[in-house]
Amino acid sequence: METQRQKKIAGVIQEDIADILQRSAIDGGLKGTLISVTKVSVPTDLSLAKVYLSIFPNKNAQEIIEGITSNQPLIKHELAQRTRHQLRRVPELSFFLDDSLDYIENIEKSLKGDENPIENRDLLAKRKKI
Repeated sequence: METQRQKKIAGVIQEDIADILQRSAIDGGLKGTLISVTKVSVPTDLSLAKVYLSIFPNKNAQEIIEGITSNQPLIKHELAQRTRHQLRRVPELSFFLDDSLDYIENIEKSLKGDENPIENRDLLAKRKKI
């Protein structure tokens, strides 16, 4: 269960990192690439912030995540500058690709397509009666 403090700090980090990443994407020549921070989770000791990113279009998302991870010290420094009046210590940052939208899309495709287990009962595994 997240405390109010954790939620507040995660919100501050989420807002500032989203701004930092979007600005650096434009400066880095990734115009037309949308990077959004979908979630930030912070443990009670505030030592680490797990930052989940959604990247659109996602054809080179893994490459972008690797670039962001390699620039983590610069991003942390920029975050420290922005939050110096709110956070005493900036947590370590780890970046992850949030693929929940792709997961939802795949579920929708399979429900609309031929592989719908609701309409085609043969796709469901047969249960043995005991």
